[in-house]
Amino acid sequence: MHRTITLLRFVLVTLTWGTTWMAMSIASTTISPIFATGIRFTLAAPLLILLALLCRVPLLYPIELRWYQAFVSLLYFAIPFSLMIYGEQYVSSGLAALIFSTMPALVLLLSVFMLHEKLRAAKLAGLVISTTALAAILLIELDWSQSNSLTGIAALLCAALLHAYVYTRSKKQCHSLSVLTFSALPSAFAGVMLLVFGWLFERPSIEHFSMMSLAATAYLGFVAGVFGILNYFALQQRTTAFRASLAFVIFPVIAIWVEDICTGKSLSRLSYAFLAQLIVGILMVVYPGTRSGTTGQTSNIELRSSIEDHERV
Repeated sequence: MHRTITLLRFVLVTLTWGTTWMAMSIASTTISPIFATGIRFTLAAPLLILLALLCRVPLLYPIELRWYQAFVSLLYFAIPFSLMIYGEQYVSSGLAALIFSTMPALVLLLSVFMLHEKLRAAKLAGLVISTTALAAILLIELDWSQSNSLTGIAALLCAALLHAYVYTRSKKQCHSLSVLTFSALPSAFAGVMLLVFGWLFERPSIEHFSMMSLAATAYLGFVAGVFGILNYFALQQRTTAFRASLAFVIFPVIAIWVEDICTGKSLSRLSYAFLAQLIVGILMVVYPGTRSGTTGQTSNIELRSSIEDHERV
């Protein structure tokens, strides 16, 4: 029974993350990126706050980490998620998911420099394999005559890097926080902030919002923003960090399949070959290996306070 529930949670996490990317693409068709992300978090935050109150979990970080709560609101929620939906205006949802799937590799690199973790040869090889595979897929699939392709890639890589940076810092800063404490108030602050900035600088035309875009935004808020976060946290409690991190291997594949079903866009056969290489590289990055001393420290995401979007997305 335990294994069945764990497997079910894993399936639900990967499905949530995998479908998030198409939802962001649909939301951005009639709603501007910053405003759409603001709506997303404004919808999710009240439920997260209510759950925190029901579970008697503190909403505020410990007093010595109050500054970090603002830091998380800005650099984990507000900016990265806006960059994700902005990047999807120029990069397809499937390729956007592939780009963001490099996040464990970025966490590994930052852990080496920020936490002084040792970089074993197998993980270094995984970094090289996954990076070259992703570069090959992007070279094959993107229309490089469109200069905006680079803009989209840069936005998505910046979002992944910001998430990786927050994860890495949180390993040391707030590893013991509940996921509800980590997410509830920061997502609320981010939602209000983005709505204000979006209204002032993007000048959204509410009368032009389509029902599809609004439904997609609601999906991002309620399903990805609440259900996805809590489900991944529960998965981490039921299995090892390595097995939970396998979601980063599966969700890009689901995102590609969803895009194929919804739009008819599919990767070429050569790109699927490089996708297999990318999956192997990510597996090498997140695999914990032999645990002995400092070399046994894993570089994958082990926070009690992760994730989203996404995030997977």
